[in-house]
Amino acid sequence: MGFWDKSLRIFKCLCAYGKQSVRHIAHKTGVSKSSVHRLQQAMERRDRHPESWWWETEEGRHWLTRLVVATLYTFGLKRGVGMDTLSEFFARLRLETQVGCSPSALRGVMEALAVAIVETAGAWEQDGVAAGEVRDIIGAVDETFLEQMMLVFQDVPTGYIVQEEVADDRTYATWKALVDERLKTLGTSVLYLVSDRAKALIQLAEKGLECLSMPDFFHLVHEIVKSYALAVGRRFSQAHKDLAQAEAVLESCSGLAQGAEAKAEVEAKRAEVQRGEEMQRTYRHHLETLSLTLHPFGISDSAPQTSAQVESRLHAEVEAIEAFARRHQLPAHHDAMNKVRRQLPALAALVDFWWQGVRQDLEPFVLSARWQQWVHACLLPMMYWHAQVSRTRCRRRKAKMQEALEEVRSAFERHAITQRLAPQVLAAWTAWATDRVKAFQRASSAVEGRNGYLSQMHHNHRGLPKQRYKVWTILHNFDCRASDGTTPASRFFRRTFPDLFETVLSHIEALPQPRRRKHQVALSH
Repeated sequence: MGFWDKSLRIFKCLCAYGKQSVRHIAHKTGVSKSSVHRLQQAMERRDRHPESWWWETEEGRHWLTRLVVATLYTFGLKRGVGMDTLSEFFARLRLETQVGCSPSALRGVMEALAVAIVETAGAWEQDGVAAGEVRDIIGAVDETFLEQMMLVFQDVPTGYIVQEEVADDRTYATWKALVDERLKTLGTSVLYLVSDRAKALIQLAEKGLECLSMPDFFHLVHEIVKSYALAVGRRFSQAHKDLAQAEAVLESCSGLAQGAEAKAEVEAKRAEVQRGEEMQRTYRHHLETLSLTLHPFGISDSAPQTSAQVESRLHAEVEAIEAFARRHQLPAHHDAMNKVRRQLPALAALVDFWWQGVRQDLEPFVLSARWQQWVHACLLPMMYWHAQVSRTRCRRRKAKMQEALEEVRSAFERHAITQRLAPQVLAAWTAWATDRVKAFQRASSAVEGRNGYLSQMHHNHRGLPKQRYKVWTILHNFDCRASDGTTPASRFFRRTFPDLFETVLSHIEALPQPRRRKHQVALSH
């Protein structure tokens, strides 16, 4: 029987029978007389505030445990708040007499939490693998440089972090050894990898994993933006400054001739601003068109596209951007644009690869031409544009996707197959299509976001404790919830898991005892 269990037993005895001798309390509780005496003194020390009595009850003690563990879990582990700050927080709640609130005591509870988290997640992952529902991985790979270099491997559709490991280098051999070991543990394989085109990562995909190596579309667009965005913005900004200066001169003119000349200058500068606005709109239109091209369906008619069609349209848009730069006499960036051009075939290859996956899924059903038309021209584009609309932030691109979605949704609802299918059968087809459209991933922004989170945690902690790396990976996988309540782990293993916090809370049997402080300290020299 622990310290708090004995205290609770004595408190219940006092509540039931009132004030008694130490001998009577010891007899009724089964606790030794010396322990009863010592524990009663501890109760008296804790009884310093009006609410102190409630912490002695069973309900109060359970709630106090939940409060302390939830604070350490949420703010300590997940947000990187230091133990000194949390100790001050508990002291302001007047809990220093109820539980150990010193930084060292809280650090001990934090370590117990970390151990419980690692053990729990390890068991859950084994259960998920044993169930045999692990999906093939569409991976995003990258490295992040903190106090130590970390290699990050994430499944893009589910958000599940397959691996986060500290490494001395980022060579192909290091990546290959780490990824092979992890894939063997999970019992799965990789469909394709999205990366920033580092040579080791291309080699990892094409040679090590024998899968498609996909360039990151975000990095490709960023390469174009780095080349021209600043020059376009600077010219637009300068035109506004010149207009403001010309208007100021016009206001200060007193003579008729000077006023006419200044007014003409204002009109000229206003026309220059309009040309700058048009230049900016054209530049943004080119970038939007580039983004709207790399999809398995055309944005204008939602018709299925091939890799050859997409590659041709991407090349045409890149040529249009270069022509735009020459027309407006922007600085030439031949190396950057050649780098972009070299990545276009690999980008476009994803389209045919995705359609190959669709055909493999449908092959066992031996669908008629009419059914294939319903799947390819109605069901899949509807679910694809629905997914894209929900995740796109740019208002102009979102509006175009929404328009495409409405058109294809109308065709889907009017189709004879849609109207004839039973609700449960239609729901099954919709679920398959929803899962299939998630297999089209053209950017590794998820892993870039993870790198940013690790950087923030590194800053909060003034360095990441090495033994805490695995804990942060687990918290992301098993306790990072989407709007639908699912976690990356539940999506990756296709099963539900218990609540991680509630499970870990059940492992904390007792909180540390409060520190015994002397109320008066005599100082002598």
